[in-house]
Amino acid sequence: MTQTPDSQPPDPQQPDLESLRKAIASGDPVRAMPALTQLRFCTEEDAVPLLVLGTQQQPFLVRSLSCSGLGYKRNEAGWEVLTRLLQQDSDPNVRAEAANAMVSYGVVRSWELLKNAFAVDQAWLVRCSILSALAEQPDIDPTWLLELSRLAIEDGDGTVRVSGAEILGRLVREQGAAGVGGTARSLLQPLQQDVDHRVVAAALNGLQS
Repeated sequence: MTQTPDSQPPDPQQPDLESLRKAIASGDPVRAMPALTQLRFCTEEDAVPLLVLGTQQQPFLVRSLSCSGLGYKRNEAGWEVLTRLLQQDSDPNVRAEAANAMVSYGVVRSWELLKNAFAVDQAWLVRCSILSALAEQPDIDPTWLLELSRLAIEDGDGTVRVSGAEILGRLVREQGAAGVGGTARSLLQPLQQDVDHRVVAAALNGLQS
């Protein structure tokens, strides 16, 4: 077919938005998840409404992947949805992905919401995700990491305590013997008697810094 001067060939990487919408709305992970991954080729304006649609589906895998996508395709509508899911979704996998995505909007903006979620959400996966996501941010205030670590080492789950102990060890290495580093060291010392050998190992490693 001859193209007119004003016509343009279709972009092979530009997905068919209506087909993607139908696949996502089906709620079938086999159809919805490949469609969600195609949204990486779309603008925020096109992608976010479809990612939000994905967060409304029943399978947690679809909701989780949609949350992850909202960490890459960011706008205010996506932020509001992530905030709601972090606080209200019934599945810890989804809440954990929402927490990870929220950090992409900036540490300062996400800090209070994530700190509050860490304090009230007892799911180990959510707590570890928050710890990991924030600890990876190079510009985070060390006192914020210290605050989270205090809560983490009191957790009943050994995996969360390990994460808290590892962050305390990092603070000892990076902050020195005074101030935050000194407080972190004092918090590590009792963990040498923890019932979980992984926590003990993390504490010993941190104290050797």
